[in-house]
Amino acid sequence: MPPREAGAEAFVPATGGLSALSSAVQACRGCALHENATQAVFGEGSARARVLLVGEQPGDSEDVEGHPFVGPAGRTLDRAFRETGLRRDDVYLTNVVKHFKFTPAERGKRRIHKKPSAAEVRACTPWLTAELRLVRPELVVCLGATAAKALLGGSFLVTQHRGVLLDFPESFELGERGPDSVLATVHPSSVLRATDREAAYLDFRNDLRTAAEAVG
Repeated sequence: MPPREAGAEAFVPATGGLSALSSAVQACRGCALHENATQAVFGEGSARARVLLVGEQPGDSEDVEGHPFVGPAGRTLDRAFRETGLRRDDVYLTNVVKHFKFTPAERGKRRIHKKPSAAEVRACTPWLTAELRLVRPELVVCLGATAAKALLGGSFLVTQHRGVLLDFPESFELGERGPDSVLATVHPSSVLRATDREAAYLDFRNDLRTAAEAVG
């Protein structure tokens, strides 16, 4: 057994498809986040998706149910899907970090997520790399700063480049058949926290519309 917090690479199976990865991730001990999470939450969607959307980490609802984007942020994302012509069944949804990092809550209340550290993101990135290699999307949509920095570098600012189609970075080692483009936008959870929620939603929806139009 690899040492704890050595990173996920040693736990990622060398063969098999997405189902093999989804099973293997439950045994991952690449960082300490597995200790308090209910389960790992792996990506879901079409294995041939042209668009792969990646967020930060599962939230409270996702940790309990075991599926990505099923909580309040997921409902905001589903609304944007309906209004831009994207379909959840046709895309692939995942997170950079597969275990829920949170602050314990009072009984009966939702646990509040804590931002994963840079070390935790690095430890978990081999799972995302494996997903990208198997799905081979044309376009990756980064939902929020954590996902954007994981793919585009620590100096990347979503506030300066959101909604813009960029070349997928060669530094993210996927071989010759990596995605063509990447687009960064905010995480749908930030829409729910915005002072003007509807305006924030419309900006978010417009970013997803750019993504939808990019793949025709």
